[in-house]
Amino acid sequence: MRHDFYLAWQYLRHYRWRSLTLLVCVSLIGILPLLLNEVLTQGERLMLQRAKTTPWLIGARGSTADTTLAALYFRDTAPPVAYGEINRVEQSGWATALPIHARYRIHQIPLLGITADYFDFRHLVPALGDLPGFIGDCVLGARAARRLGLGVGDKLVSTPDNFFDLAGLVPLKLHITGVLAATDTVDDEAVYVDLKTVWIMEGLGHGHDSATTRAAPTGSAFTTPETDPASAGAADAVEITPDNLDAFHFHGDMERYPVTAIIVAPHDDRAATLLGGRYVDENLPVRLIQPVEVIRHLMHNIFRISTLFNLVLAGASGAALLALMLVFALSLQLRQGELDTIELLGCDHLTVVRLVMAEILLILLLAAGLGSIFLAYIRHESGILAPVLLDAL
Repeated sequence: MRHDFYLAWQYLRHYRWRSLTLLVCVSLIGILPLLLNEVLTQGERLMLQRAKTTPWLIGARGSTADTTLAALYFRDTAPPVAYGEINRVEQSGWATALPIHARYRIHQIPLLGITADYFDFRHLVPALGDLPGFIGDCVLGARAARRLGLGVGDKLVSTPDNFFDLAGLVPLKLHITGVLAATDTVDDEAVYVDLKTVWIMEGLGHGHDSATTRAAPTGSAFTTPETDPASAGAADAVEITPDNLDAFHFHGDMERYPVTAIIVAPHDDRAATLLGGRYVDENLPVRLIQPVEVIRHLMHNIFRISTLFNLVLAGASGAALLALMLVFALSLQLRQGELDTIELLGCDHLTVVRLVMAEILLILLLAAGLGSIFLAYIRHESGILAPVLLDAL
């Protein structure tokens, strides 16, 4: 039997490209169902893990999924809620409230307006530099810094999404004060500014010196110009400095200013129960959301879809396997001369069958090895799975 495998291996090496094609095809047929299950399982674990670190959210009524994805993964589809809801939570003495403004993107990277407590809540610490100290400052997540190619001391210009949109936001020249240590979560992929900085971008606040007299109306978002992010739009950008910081102020009632969601961290179970009772009234424009339940509901729907996908995949894999069997049968027809020569050399028909079976077994073993390596890589790089699932939502 050892000689059968030796001859089969030499044959596969001689026709290496044909053997490689068969190897990849067989590996894909076997690995796709396992890969789908692995993506869903690991993705669910990662998404639930992040949801469990966020006890409650306050969001607009009727938008639980949008609000949860906005607060946890910085999606920009959630309707806003009033900043004043924070006072309602804080005055109760039952919980700590953290606002998050995730409406905009800057160079295709989420731009988050937060307060300083958010860094403590998510255990985010600077690897370089310091956290933002004033409006107009920003700190970059680890992956965001690599994507932008910027670091401490550089300046990042926010640019409106449409240069021909007269109602667009006036860009700000943000000062990068730090780069956060990597956490291998979605927090690495954002740019963080003070909440008041975002409100200035929206035109809710402005300055009155010569460099900041233009008020920026609301209603636009940020996207990527095909230029250097450190200098794009710099000529028209407003820069907030210690010299003009006092000139910036806000108009209207700040309690009505918009935020995407409010993260609520109750002090204990009793406080959570009491606070939940305040949001039972369905006439309220906001509601209390438990992210874990929302993520579980989303994953349940995804798993239901995956069951149908598995059935389709099983049919496609069966068809592909039959096609491979046909290819292999045609290959044996082309090799009929070789097989006849083997018999003329004195080998019986059973020996020929053993050689062919050894080739098939080697291909299956190599395909299993290749598939195992790929699955091991997916498990090791499990941090990429949650974004994959989110893009499918």
